[in-house]
Amino acid sequence: MPPPPTMKKIRRWQRTLILALLSLSVVAPLIFVSHRLNFLTPDGRRDFLDDLSSFAYKPDPLKLNAIEQESAEELEEPKQVVYKENDFGVAISNNSERTNDSEDSLTDGSRSNLLEVNVSEVDHHERQVEEAQQRGLSLTDGDKRNLNETVMHNLDISTNSQSTRSENIEVGDKQSDRKATRRHQNSRSQYRKVTNHKVEEIKDQIVRARAYLSFAPPGSNSHLVKELKLRIKDMERVAGEATYDSDLPRSALQKMRHMEASLSKANRAFPDCSSMASKLRAMNHNVEEQLRSQQRQATYLVHLAARTTPKGLHCLSMRLTADYFALGPEQRKFPNENKFNDPKLYHYAVFSDNVLASAVVVNSTVSAAKEEEKIVFHVVTNSLYFPAISMWFLLNPPGSATVHIQNMDNFKWLSKYSTSKKYDSNDPRYTSELNYLRFYLPEIFPALHKIVLFDHDVVVQQDLSGLWNANMEGKVIGAVQTCEESESSFRRMNMLINFSDPFIAKRFDVNACTWAFGMNLFDLQQWRRHNLTAVYHKYLQMGSKRPLFNTGSLPLGWLTFYNKTMVLDRRWQVLGLGSDSAVDGNEIEQSAVIHYDGVRKPWLDIAMRRYKNYWTKFVNFDCPLLQRCNLQA
Repeated sequence: MPPPPTMKKIRRWQRTLILALLSLSVVAPLIFVSHRLNFLTPDGRRDFLDDLSSFAYKPDPLKLNAIEQESAEELEEPKQVVYKENDFGVAISNNSERTNDSEDSLTDGSRSNLLEVNVSEVDHHERQVEEAQQRGLSLTDGDKRNLNETVMHNLDISTNSQSTRSENIEVGDKQSDRKATRRHQNSRSQYRKVTNHKVEEIKDQIVRARAYLSFAPPGSNSHLVKELKLRIKDMERVAGEATYDSDLPRSALQKMRHMEASLSKANRAFPDCSSMASKLRAMNHNVEEQLRSQQRQATYLVHLAARTTPKGLHCLSMRLTADYFALGPEQRKFPNENKFNDPKLYHYAVFSDNVLASAVVVNSTVSAAKEEEKIVFHVVTNSLYFPAISMWFLLNPPGSATVHIQNMDNFKWLSKYSTSKKYDSNDPRYTSELNYLRFYLPEIFPALHKIVLFDHDVVVQQDLSGLWNANMEGKVIGAVQTCEESESSFRRMNMLINFSDPFIAKRFDVNACTWAFGMNLFDLQQWRRHNLTAVYHKYLQMGSKRPLFNTGSLPLGWLTFYNKTMVLDRRWQVLGLGSDSAVDGNEIEQSAVIHYDGVRKPWLDIAMRRYKNYWTKFVNFDCPLLQRCNLQA
């Protein structure tokens, strides 16, 4: 049976009412949100900013107070005031906004004043013209021009005054900013000067605790011993790698109080102050002994590194040797062989078994020379490194200069000299036969009259042609003196020569001025006249029987060339770049030759970085051979 019409109407109204409520629940939020988002429009956004600007930020009135100095009697923990990062950020932004607003207002004000002045001047000019026309006065072109110039002059004056005023304001702001920055830096540096007291106090507490532990019987496991060991571990963990008090954790002061309490207990348990003083002296002595041992070990390692061939240099020598033996006999010859024995040319010599070192000596000398075509370089080495050094200069010829590579094992005359002295040192710098070849220069170069001998650890910075014009006044060797006590290169005769021997004390003056190898000019004709090679052999044989001098070629040189040395100006050679870290930079720049005497050679990893660039700039590290051997500046 179908429902009556009345029920149908009721149900229809119910459905209508439900749909109306649903529609209202959807539409009402949209209307509400759109009303709230009306600030997205230009007018709405302006109203929103006006409402937002009415809120003023009120920072936290807490002040950052410096930590007061604590007395030694009682340790007090400073008040822990924690600031949020947002507080600082908002405060900084407010200050910057206020500063910018003030600057903008000042700029706008000056601009408005300038516009007002300009407009008033123009209006005054126009009124004068109108009044003149109303009176019937006719202005001539000259009058108009004068009137215009007067007005424009006034405008320029007002403009210049306004710009000058604004520039003064900007300069004042910059000066105030600089003063504020300087005050901030000074205050920060002063604060840092006093921020390591707590760290030092922690270290002192650890030392005292260890001293008290040493008083305990061996194997003791008492409560005090356990407590002190625990405190020491805690304090070592707290100190860690801290350098300033700011590096310490917050728990540092509390642990320091606990340690101080434990030390007080130990002081009551071991009240004998004399025993404590003796124990501290013993601990100090042990620390000094450890320090001396570490210094001796460091010295040994440095000398070990100095007499060890770096891996890269060994690799380079092996590759060059292999390439040399791949060449034919004709390809191994050097050009300009007719210049090798020409006494009219500038002859330089270096005795070396180091490829890069000899290359730097040659390259630096040629690059600084004014007449490089007159240079003849004699590189003397042994049979092991002869192929490598020869191949290097075949691949890298030094410009228009001449290079002559010689093998000392081909000197047949050398076998007649007895050079079998037993040396006490294992350092090849002192025991290598190349180091003593300098005493056979007339035999090595029989056709030459003069020659300049370099050590392989030098760099030439200036033209050396002036040496060849020097008057040696009958002397055999020209050298730079090392007898100035104020210099780091200072040496006395008795430092390397044994003057307690009657033979030495009778023939030599202990106060005689010493000199240095490295860069020396030799007159070979005077050498032959005095037969100094025989003199050298006499002292060498005497030194093999009794201790007359230290190991090395320098004391033998002082004895052999005694009273036969011409003093060169100090600007010809500066010493100490391989041993002294305080060589004056101006002396280095002005010197003709710089000498890396000492163990820290420029091709080693232990070289002084301050001086290494003077050497590395003459090495082409882009060379494929160097890159394959991982040789870098």
